[in-house]
Amino acid sequence: MDTMSAWEALHGKTPAEKLDSLGIMEGRNLDIRTLDEISRMYGIEVFLFFKEDLARTRTLESVLKEFDIFPEYGRPYVSIGNFLRFTRENDPSFEQTMREFPLMVEIVTTGEIKSPKEGRPVPCITGLMPFLDELDVDAPDPV
Repeated sequence: MDTMSAWEALHGKTPAEKLDSLGIMEGRNLDIRTLDEISRMYGIEVFLFFKEDLARTRTLESVLKEFDIFPEYGRPYVSIGNFLRFTRENDPSFEQTMREFPLMVEIVTTGEIKSPKEGRPVPCITGLMPFLDELDVDAPDPV
């Protein structure tokens, strides 16, 4: 089943209802791996934000437009697929770390945007990455 058919088969009429049927709702924290899998399965655009004020106070469309001129890894957000691909390529221990310390992403908004890739409306999610000081990882103390 392709992603569009999978999305259409979900319970609900609006993007919010369909996402809710997957357990995705504003304010909930989800494991980044689960969010990625759902994104790929249903064709959902997921944007991970590193700046809380942008994620909470601005529309996704306005942020995408404003930062479009910057290289992808210079923006205050990244697509979930590109984030995971970059991290896996640059950190061989990433998968093991994620099993031991799941990276939880807060769902800030859900909705629909016109996909730059497909030119049609697609479901979207804005997620807020945890700040480094909030990650529950036992790092060794600096000497």
